[in-house]
Amino acid sequence: MQEATATKWRKSSYSINGTGQCVELARLEAGIGLRDSKNPDQGHLTLTREALRGLLEAARRH
Repeated sequence: MQEATATKWRKSSYSINGTGQCVELARLEAGIGLRDSKNPDQGHLTLTREALRGLLEAARRH
């Protein structure tokens, strides 16, 4: 498993500045990492590209 701390995490350019209400994504060996930017030490979810695509499509519909 890849260390999340050694990974380059990215926030969306649509993130709300200053509020901490953001998620971050990173490329991991096992897939795509997804974590809460205000609590990065709480861990992350690892999703396949297909699962992330489905999540983003569902979010856009709501």
